[in-house]
Amino acid sequence: MATLKVTLVKSPISSLRDQQDTVKALGLHKLNQTVEKPDNACIRGQIFKVKHLVKVEEI
Repeated sequence: MATLKVTLVKSPISSLRDQQDTVKALGLHKLNQTVEKPDNACIRGQIFKVKHLVKVEEI
């Protein structure tokens, strides 16, 4: 199964509360932190919601 590298590139402080919660749900806490997530519909939906705050790479 494919994997996605998700990197937080912009601070979620000025974002809406649900977007802040989505960033935390992805496991991102600090700027430039990277996590690897499985490529599935649930993760893709979370990434779409905060696409202006993260950078995504397919592995």
